[in-house]
Amino acid sequence: MKTVKETQSTPIGQVTLFTLINTKGAQVKLSALGAGIVEIIVPDRDGNMADVVIGYPEASSYIADGPCAGKTPGRYANRIANGRFTLGYKEYNLPINNGPNHLHGGPDGFQNRIWDAEELAPGKIRFTLESKDGDAGYPANVKASVTYTWDDNDTLTIDYDATSDAPTVINLTNHSYFNLAGHNAGPVKAMNQKLTLNCTNWLPTDDTLVPTGEIAPVAGTPMDFTTARKVGEAIFTPEADPSTETLITDFDAIRYGKGYDNCWVADIYDGKAHPIATLKEPESGRKVIVSTDQPAVQVYCGNWLTGSPAGKDGAIYTDYCAVAIECQGCPDAPNKPGFPSQLLTPALPYHRTIQFTFTTD
Repeated sequence: MKTVKETQSTPIGQVTLFTLINTKGAQVKLSALGAGIVEIIVPDRDGNMADVVIGYPEASSYIADGPCAGKTPGRYANRIANGRFTLGYKEYNLPINNGPNHLHGGPDGFQNRIWDAEELAPGKIRFTLESKDGDAGYPANVKASVTYTWDDNDTLTIDYDATSDAPTVINLTNHSYFNLAGHNAGPVKAMNQKLTLNCTNWLPTDDTLVPTGEIAPVAGTPMDFTTARKVGEAIFTPEADPSTETLITDFDAIRYGKGYDNCWVADIYDGKAHPIATLKEPESGRKVIVSTDQPAVQVYCGNWLTGSPAGKDGAIYTDYCAVAIECQGCPDAPNKPGFPSQLLTPALPYHRTIQFTFTTD
């Protein structure tokens, strides 16, 4: 395993980047800005290497980018309704930055900060961030860390840990967008990727994409990915160019977000990591198997990627050109007692894991 370290200047400070290269030449590039993934370069079935996540050539482009590309949002990934939750009979108010709701910790969330960085071992990098009591309206002093481990089996393991000095809430995930044909292969390739979810239930939402609290079966709906299906199958006509095609669905959940921006509930949630999703690109044969101990997974089809910062290799990213698979706690769980708790206390530290295993068929 080889590690290459570099730094880039940004308006908010120096950013350290690490490129982890395994013995097969597959590599992952990580950034201290947002504790994020910048590149994942893996082979297709013929051994041809390609970068399969969207991103930007300059570290400064990651500051407050709309897509949150590859980064670690926080303190609470996804939405909290109306930017409010109650803990210990006290109401906390958070910044509103997504319609009427709070999203990804607000405009100054963890994804827009430079984390401390250290190499723990060959192929293993840890990023650490301290968040003070009152940060974005959240209670308690929190120390969070994200540890990435890249191995010779082309598996990227991400371990999330957090401690606090008082009760609060937390929800951490990775926000990488995958196009397994290549990060710049475009929306047709992205929407033709085949997705499987080990989830027989999903979370219906209101028209602002906040869950209603219901847990509904996927059977008989466009939310059913229990067998492999093209991501865009229920959204666009076959072989359409998603960048110009109008939606064909009248299913509210898809219509609300202009495509999939929805949360599915893991069939197995027992504190251990299990496969929850598989994404495959038929022509290259590349696939990524996503495993986690998180209770849910948000799938977002990049419905609003047009206008992203200039991409790597001169890429211009458009709507639907990549798919995010975000293992996480349920959106708005602090306001939905029927969802798994996202409570963090001094006696109940937070630990979650996500694994991306890249292989081919």
